[in-house]
Amino acid sequence: MHPKELVTRWVEAFNAADAEAIAAFYAEDAVNHQVAESLVQGRDAIRDMFAREFASAEMVCLVENIFEDGEWAILEWKDPLGLRGCGFFHVQDDQIVFQRGYWDKLSFLRMHGLPLPTE
Repeated sequence: MHPKELVTRWVEAFNAADAEAIAAFYAEDAVNHQVAESLVQGRDAIRDMFAREFASAEMVCLVENIFEDGEWAILEWKDPLGLRGCGFFHVQDDQIVFQRGYWDKLSFLRMHGLPLPTE
């Protein structure tokens, strides 16, 4: 599966808030680093992260662009509330081995009425 196709399917699972389906896209020892958060390593930990996030806020990923370059896919996205971000997915053997995402955490927390960091 090409990286662009995998990320398209990943978005479908994300929009269904299906942490199990999302986890299946990751290699066993994959790394997910959302720069506004601590790095998460391992498929199980990534699944748990998504399960917590889906429980805390309704999230929707509207694809603006998906680019592919070799083993990489780049996702530019927005959500219905106006938040925008991008994600970089390194795909090997039909699995995500590394993901990095950039988005504004403070805006996300405010938009969803979630507690703001105290530090």
